[in-house]
Amino acid sequence: MMKDFRAFVMRGNVLDLAVAVIIGAAFGKIVTSLTDDILMPIIGKIFGGLDFSSYFWRMGAVPANYAGSLTDYAALKKAGVPLIGYGAFLTQAVNFLIVAFIIFMLVRGVTKAGALIEREAQRLKREEEAATPLAPPAPESAEIAILREIRDELKARPRV
Repeated sequence: MMKDFRAFVMRGNVLDLAVAVIIGAAFGKIVTSLTDDILMPIIGKIFGGLDFSSYFWRMGAVPANYAGSLTDYAALKKAGVPLIGYGAFLTQAVNFLIVAFIIFMLVRGVTKAGALIEREAQRLKREEEAATPLAPPAPESAEIAILREIRDELKARPRV
């Protein structure tokens, strides 16, 4: 069983997937930073607040022993107050759109490059076929020549 597992893990597809997951995780952190630290403050400023992730609706009562701010989303959430954090959701939605757009552009580029390579390969094949002279037909063997003569003589005889 361990031998089969080792063979499975060492296959190219599994290693490629592992590398993709690691790079994806690192890329996800970059996109999260872009979203949280650059884009969402700009969007928040447009909509009247600097911290867009603090936009929420409180759905229930605040506990009596809560001493924090009533506008602090993280503290209210930690205290167990039921909240709808639409700002945090919108932040994640923008994060997703950025990642989806980048993946779209990557796939689009790879597809265009593949099509370009395929067209170039077809063009080179056509050029090669056009440049290659046609080989002269092989000389006829003696047996074939004799058989043709017999056929022709049989055709020439009058029918009885």
